[in-house]
Amino acid sequence: MSSFEVIGGKKLKGEITPQGAKNEALQIISAVLLTDEKVTVTNIPDILDVNNLIELLKAIGVKVERPDRHTCIFQADDVDLNVLRSPEFKNKSGTLRGSVMLAGPMLGRYKKAFIPKPGGDKIGRRRLDTHLLGFQKLGAEMIYYPEDAFYYFSTDGLKGTYLLLDEPSVTGTANIIMAAVLAKGATVIYNAACEPYIQQLCRMLNRIGADIQGVGSNQLIIEGVEKLHGTEHRILPDMIEIGSFIGMAAMTQSDIIIKNCSVEYLGVIPEKFRQLGIQLNIVGDDIHIPEQELYQIQTYMDGGVLTIYDHPWPGFTPDLLSIVLVVATQAKGSVLIHQKMFESRLFFVDKLIDMGAQIILCDPHRAAVIGLERKHKLRGIKMSSPDIRAGVSLLIAALSAEGKSIIQNIDQIDRGYQYIDERLRSLGAEIRRV
Repeated sequence: MSSFEVIGGKKLKGEITPQGAKNEALQIISAVLLTDEKVTVTNIPDILDVNNLIELLKAIGVKVERPDRHTCIFQADDVDLNVLRSPEFKNKSGTLRGSVMLAGPMLGRYKKAFIPKPGGDKIGRRRLDTHLLGFQKLGAEMIYYPEDAFYYFSTDGLKGTYLLLDEPSVTGTANIIMAAVLAKGATVIYNAACEPYIQQLCRMLNRIGADIQGVGSNQLIIEGVEKLHGTEHRILPDMIEIGSFIGMAAMTQSDIIIKNCSVEYLGVIPEKFRQLGIQLNIVGDDIHIPEQELYQIQTYMDGGVLTIYDHPWPGFTPDLLSIVLVVATQAKGSVLIHQKMFESRLFFVDKLIDMGAQIILCDPHRAAVIGLERKHKLRGIKMSSPDIRAGVSLLIAALSAEGKSIIQNIDQIDRGYQYIDERLRSLGAEIRRV
């Protein structure tokens, strides 16, 4: 098992380009199953979760050409559905939560699908009800096999219907969209997720012949079609990585330019970091974070303590709350972090407390952070990465800390951030993989 060894306290400088968006990549790559023609996808992040999904597609017979590490040409013209119940497929798909999104296109095109008990981050309950109920309302029958934790779906043909989702699940919305584009008749999805990743998926599907209206809103109207075609698609830059780099620059008092950010798709992310007192300048499609001696957390107009919480798009993404929390530890002022969606995502704060941060974990969903105002530096310690986002938050803390830190279980970080150690070294960070 690899670890990162980080010598902290160094100011960084230079330019860094964000990778392609992981969450979008998982959806788009799943959608290639909807057509037997070639689909070319560019700006693919070279990370474990995405590479594992590509290997899953290969395992069921999808042809994959990879001219470079960030480009794939897919063709699903000879898929072997029998592989779906194999122990090998179960083992591979069970380690990757994104594998659940193969079910929608499978059900839409091949009229049957298997969903394994999903893997991924250990950040609390992540239920599949939105997916399962959506498929059933479209006309699929479900059987659960408890002996191998598989859900089996089959249908004589999906039929369009009205769906009011119980929650605006991003993966649930994506899965239902991919199933509905080949269903007979019209499907209306209300309370749909409308994240940029969902918008990108809808635009890609419309280019290959789907008929989806309401893109960008929480009500999608999908008129089923008989056949879809090939296309080319470029994945957006990863907004979570962009937010991570903003936080890292502020925390380490660095002067950094983040290139090619597709700023129009970042929503409230820049404003949330400004609420922490972080200066950032948007220049064209780049974001410049200048070196800043101290950043001061804003208060509400009545003087109340700022609360930053997650909320479905266009609210603040839950994937950046861990970053905001760690950045607040060196700010001037206090903030309450409220993680509504996942009850285990704040449990990594014990490592930050060991490093000298002043944090009160109120309950599994809320943490109060009292900024140190740079009067006391965090100190390097040995720690372990519990999930992707917490892992990068701990890495940011280590980069700003005094002395040496060891971060174990960095496979979790590699699942979501490509070549992160090499890219940070190019900015002047002292980090090595051991």
